[in-house]
Amino acid sequence: LKAHRPIPASGLCSPHQLAVTNCRMALNKLRIDSVDVKDKRVFIRVDFNVPQDKKDPKIITNTQRIDGALPTIKSVLAKGAKSVVLASHLGRPDGSVVEKYSLAPVASILSEKLGVSVKFLGDCVGPEVEAACADPAPGTVILLENLRFHVEEEGKGVDAAGNKIKAEKEAVTAFRASIRKLADIYCNDAFGTAHRAHSSMVGEGFD
Repeated sequence: LKAHRPIPASGLCSPHQLAVTNCRMALNKLRIDSVDVKDKRVFIRVDFNVPQDKKDPKIITNTQRIDGALPTIKSVLAKGAKSVVLASHLGRPDGSVVEKYSLAPVASILSEKLGVSVKFLGDCVGPEVEAACADPAPGTVILLENLRFHVEEEGKGVDAAGNKIKAEKEAVTAFRASIRKLADIYCNDAFGTAHRAHSSMVGEGFD
C-alpha cells in the first residue's frame, strides 16, 4: 500500500493525506484515514528539511515542517499502528555523510511534540536498520538518519574530493529494497518533494 499527498485544484495542501494502491487497470486513491493501519508498520516519507542555525546546526530555528507532519503521525498511531518509521532528507549532503545535516536534533524535537520517545537510528537502510524496524513494540516511532547521506537516494552526488558521482543501478535497487523491508504500508507526506523521483519518494515494492 502506498500513500501520498496530492496537489488539490486550489493549489493548496490538503489537510488530509491520501493512500494509494496499485491496481491492474488504474491507480485507486484512498484517504489515509480510510486505510487500516492497525498492527501494521507504516513508513512515512516526511519533509523534515528544516532551517538550522548557521553557527550551530544542531539548533532548529523553525519547526513548521515538523509541525505539519504531526497530524498524520498522530492519526496513524491513534489507529493502532505497530510502528511509524519516519524518513526525510535534510540539507544537501550530496550522497555523503555530513554530520551537520544529521536528523538527530529533529528526533529530540519530535519526541517533545509527540509526547513519546522517538527512536533515532544512525542510518536509513541496511541490516541494522532492518532489524530495528522488523518487530518493534506496538506504538513505536522511529526516525531514520538523513536519506541523502546515500547517493542512491537522489541517484547522483559529489564525493569527498568534489568529484561528481552517480549511483550504480544495482545499488539503487538494493537501497530501495532495504527501505521496503522497514514497513508494510508506505505513506508519502512530503509535499515539498513530491515531484522528485528519488528512491524514498517512489515507494517501490509497496503494492
